[in-house]
Amino acid sequence: MYIARARYGPPVGILVPIGAVLAVAAAAFALLRSPAAARRTPEGQAGLERAVGAVDRELAADLELMAMFDQTKQAFVLENGQFLASRDVIEREAPDAYAFVADVFERIPATEAAMERRGPAGSIAEADLQLIHAWEGDAREAQRALRATLTPSRATRWDALAARLRARFASR
Repeated sequence: MYIARARYGPPVGILVPIGAVLAVAAAAFALLRSPAAARRTPEGQAGLERAVGAVDRELAADLELMAMFDQTKQAFVLENGQFLASRDVIEREAPDAYAFVADVFERIPATEAAMERRGPAGSIAEADLQLIHAWEGDAREAQRALRATLTPSRATRWDALAARLRARFASR
């Protein structure tokens, strides 16, 4: 069998497999460099911006009430109406942040109850104060998480793959 050769190069028959391997490698590289999460539609981004703005303002108002509680030790009713109205959009467009934010809002009744409980001479039990301050800190973290969802993630599929591999081998 005769393999044609270029005048001073490798056999022509080997160039096709090398080209195919290079094409597959380039495609794999492009795939790994692509964003890990799908981009939002303009309508989805606009809806998320409105929802995050409303919930962020609501959390800011709740945190202001918590500051007043710290000063006066008077119980307040915390707001959650904007979150209830916006929860579907946040869950659909930012599912990673949604779970934490939903947990913060689900803990509002327990936090309000802790603010209302009084001991001797109007004192507040240490466990109740810890619960109140934990909610306050988590509410601030929820604000940061919501604001972070507005900027598109720069994480690539390579970053996601590397994180999964690190988690898998770290558990061994």
